[in-house]
Parts: sequence; structure tokens; C-alpha cells
Amino acid sequence: MASSYPRTLRRYSTGVERYEIAEAAERSGVGVNELRRLAELGILVPDADGRFTPADIRRVGMVDSIVASGIPLDGLGAAIRSGQISLDFLDEPAYERFSALSGVTFAEFGERTGIPVPLLMRIREAAGSPQPRPDDLIRDDELPYAAFIEAQVNAGFDPAASQGLLRVQGDSLRRMAETETAWWRSEVVMPAVAAGKRPDEILGANFANRMSILAEQAILGMYHLQQAQAWTSTIIEGLEMQLAAAGLHSRLEHPPAMCFLDITGYTRLTQEHGDAAAADLASQLARLVERTSVSYGGRPVKWLGDGVMLFFQDPGPGVVAALEMVAGVAAAGLPPAHVGLHAGPVIFQEGDYYGQTVNVASRIAEYARSGEVLVSQEVVDASGGVEVAFREIGPVELKGVGGAMALHAASRSG
Repeated sequence: MASSYPRTLRRYSTGVERYEIAEAAERSGVGVNELRRLAELGILVPDADGRFTPADIRRVGMVDSIVASGIPLDGLGAAIRSGQISLDFLDEPAYERFSALSGVTFAEFGERTGIPVPLLMRIREAAGSPQPRPDDLIRDDELPYAAFIEAQVNAGFDPAASQGLLRVQGDSLRRMAETETAWWRSEVVMPAVAAGKRPDEILGANFANRMSILAEQAILGMYHLQQAQAWTSTIIEGLEMQLAAAGLHSRLEHPPAMCFLDITGYTRLTQEHGDAAAADLASQLARLVERTSVSYGGRPVKWLGDGVMLFFQDPGPGVVAALEMVAGVAAAGLPPAHVGLHAGPVIFQEGDYYGQTVNVASRIAEYARSGEVLVSQEVVDASGGVEVAFREIGPVELKGVGGAMALHAASRSG
């Protein structure tokens, strides 16, 4: 049986946490004999009393990953003993996020809190690790999310909603972590390796620790900024509903619009100029689309390789934004863009939009020619008051859409 949670860490006069070999093995997820083997190879160096530090726990996890990549354990030990390789960088505070195992299993935590164990185990999957077993120990850094789920369960939240939030947060943070790692590799690691430096010599520990703290603060700050935007929209919607119920406010109902912007010839560009050119195009397009769409009350929902799907709360400004984006793409010297918009009800789930409105908007974009912004009759009807001219191009049969649709080509009026 695993030890009880929460675990009381033993601190000695040095102020550094120390673990006896049995506890170190438990927190590392390996056997006692394996720890002894790592000590024999010089990969771990226990103190005079045979105790191990949290950094040693991190070393065990790193060694497991190194060996899994195909590097032999004996060779790694020989390189460390000779000073050719060092894992001392794992002693730095920046690497404390390489969490150890706690003293409680998923099954024990679920029994104590009433959380469905399958939901608890999805925390590890959302973090990008293989699915655990109920009797596996929870990691220290998984415990805060387990407590977050516990609060949701106690409040009566639908487990499916909790699972959806977990999946989106895990995927979004994975992308952030991978992008941050690629940035650090290109700007710090590769230049240092080219200069003949070891990992523990790269720019010094103080710089790495400082950048780690600043990155966490920056991410939290950006999260708060995004929350302020999203919460404001919800607050306004709630106030409008209350005022309408009191007979003090009447809100004109305009369906939202979905917009698809595609780049003409993206595949050919990739084939002729390579992936680097395609990546540069995507970066330029992202900056242009983000800046323009937000100015007109919209936002990009997801990137699709050769284009982007956007959401606009109001169709009229969405049309103006689409025209500006197409013009901006041309002015930037990028391959021409074409756009399709359709207005109607949508379903929002896990950061994405679904439904027939989305499908029709995508089909309209496919039908549009280079440099063209095509919209449905529903968009035209909801676009009063904007300085845009619409030219009907007649009933059109769209792939996957039942019946002919009246489409209109949009242009700036005047």
C-alpha cells in the first residue's frame, strides 16, 4: 500500500529535502535495485547516509528517457564519470517542474474524493503521457488539477464538461510548451552546442532560472488578459438578458457568422519553395488575420494549413474584415486569398464551432475565386449599416449542401 497523502517531506539541516532509498524509489517509480545501479554508475550520488534529493528523482526520470531513446545506460554512466556529460543542470530551480510521484494512487484519490477514477486518469493523458492504471501513483504536479476536478464534482458539474475543459487545456498548453521549447532550442541550445558548450554551461543557471520565472508570469498574465475578454462578453450577455426580462432593453437578434479564408495555391507554394516558405507564409498570414479580425469583433478559431476559420458575432463587420484581409494579403505580396461567409446558429464546444453554418461557410469559401469574398443571403440580410456592396451571382449548387443557395460577391461601396 502506498504511503498516505499528503506526504510529509523530511528536511535536514542543509534545508534540502532528502529521501531514504525506499521513498526515493517510490517517488521515482523505479525499484530500489535500479537506484543502487544508478549510484554504482555514478549517475546518482547519494549523501553519506545514502539519502537522495529531489534532483536525484529528476535524474532518474531523465535517465529513463535517455535510455528509451536508444542510448545505453553503461555508456551514459561512463560519460558522466569522465565529465564528458553532466546532468547537474537538473539541480536548478527551473527543472523543479519535472515532478516526482506522490504517495497516493488514482484509485485512492478517487475513493477519498468521490471523483470517477477514469476522469482522474485523464489528467495524465491530457499531459501527453500514456494512460495510467488505477493503482499508479499520481504525480505531484497532477494533484492540483485533481483538486480542481474535485471542486467541480462537489459543485455538481457534468463530468463530460470537466473532461472537455481538461482536454482543451492540455492540448493548448502542450502547444505552448512545444513552441516555447523550440524557441529555446533555436535561440539558446543550438548556438551553445555550436560553440562547444555542455547543457549545464548554456548561458548560466541564473539566466535559465530567470527566464523560466518570467515565462510563467507572462503566460499567467496573458491568460488573465484572455479571461477578461471572454468574461466581459459573458457578463454583457447576462446583463442584456436581465434587462430584456425587465422590459428595459430589446436586443436585435443577429446570428453570428462563420468565415473561412483560404490561400490560393498554398500546396503548390509548399511543393515549389519548401516547408520553410510555407511556414513563413503562415506566420505572416496569422499576424494579418489576427490584427484585422479582432478590430471588427471577430477572432480566429483554428488554423487549417492553407487558411483559417474565424467567428464573428456580427456578420456585417465580418464582411468588412474579410474584405480588408483579402486586400491585406495582396498588399503583403502573399498568394491571393478567397473568403466565404455564412450566418446562422452555431454550436460552441471545447474551443471550436460546429454545425451546418460552419459547413456551409466552408463550402462557400471553396466556391470563391482568388481575391473574392462570397457571402450567403443570410449574411446580406444581417449586414445593414455597413459600407459594403453586394452583387448577386445567382443560385449556386454547393458540394454537400442540399438545394441551390443565393450567393453574393461583396465589395467596398463608394
